[in-house]
Amino acid sequence: MTEARSSKPEPTPAHLCASCAGIQRNWRRAPGHVELQQRGNRKEERASGLVTITRYQCDQCGTVWDYENDKQNQHAGWSMVKR
Repeated sequence: MTEARSSKPEPTPAHLCASCAGIQRNWRRAPGHVELQQRGNRKEERASGLVTITRYQCDQCGTVWDYENDKQNQHAGWSMVKR
């Protein structure tokens, strides 16, 4: 017998450090951690208007993250950049 999966989990690199593993994804205002270094930002158009997306990289494990600051979307926030 096989199990049916209703949704795919977000891919997680095997080398993800404990601090990155603890980041709450897709929730606005969730904190990052101290090893994240800002790498730049950009503006993107959304239905609610222009939002700022800031890119970070972890000094410990090298994982790259985007943080979307959309005040109209509670489920914006941290997302891991696919490698």
